[in-house]
Amino acid sequence: MKIACFIALLSLAVTANAQNKNTKIHINHTAIYVMNLAASGNFYSTVLGIDSIAEPFHDGRHIWYKTGEHTMLHVIQGATQKKEYYKNQHTCFTVPDFNAFVYKLQSVKWPYEDVAGNLNKITTRVDGVHQIWIQDPDGYWIEINDDQF
Repeated sequence: MKIACFIALLSLAVTANAQNKNTKIHINHTAIYVMNLAASGNFYSTVLGIDSIAEPFHDGRHIWYKTGEHTMLHVIQGATQKKEYYKNQHTCFTVPDFNAFVYKLQSVKWPYEDVAGNLNKITTRVDGVHQIWIQDPDGYWIEINDDQF
């Protein structure tokens, strides 16, 4: 009986300790394969305004970006041709000032569209979130929205 109680208590302690070490699955990073690292780097740094972070390779073929508290985007040079991507396969970023972001796109003449593909239009989802869609230099789709989650 004492052994059974000990095992039960040990199991609870191990479970509690494991939960404290964030053992749930979570996104660490996404990666995209690009043709021109400089063009993509300019887009993600300047147009989107994402901060780059140190990457371990130092080979001129990688740029890493911090996209959240514990998430990253890895941009990797090496693609040999531009591909066509589906809009439903995309990355979404929430911006703090949606209208300012749209104005920035307009000022640098970067095209955007609504979910239906109408140029320079904004979608308002059924939950009230505003969204636009843009493509990076390699054609990857990116949703930008003002979700307040």
